[in-house]
Amino acid sequence: QVQLVESGGGLVQPGGSLRLSCVASGSIFRIDAMGWYRQAPGKQRELVAATTSGGRINYADSVKGRFTISRDNARNTVYLQMNSLKPEDTAVYYCNADYIEYYSLSSGNSWGQGTQVTVSS
Repeated sequence: QVQLVESGGGLVQPGGSLRLSCVASGSIFRIDAMGWYRQAPGKQRELVAATTSGGRINYADSVKGRFTISRDNARNTVYLQMNSLKPEDTAVYYCNADYIEYYSLSSGNSWGQGTQVTVSS
């Protein structure tokens, strides 16, 4: 089993910045794709940004040019730098990872518990 723990959420004014972190731990042989999703009240969970182990990156159109995803493979960590935040970015942000488990070499997928981001004046 692989656990994901997010941190870095909080309250920020419009135009401000936040940096989210997500650390994966547990029985890890390899982590493949890692990404960030968000869910606002009354809305479906949506992809924000994702990156493969090979470095391919995908962003939602709504965050292109404002958010940057990066990862540290040695630390099994993915980051989301969020700049020029808008009230519509308010949501619970979740980390997600595809992985290969160490002992069984079976594939799996995990979600973090989520971290609240609120953009408000």
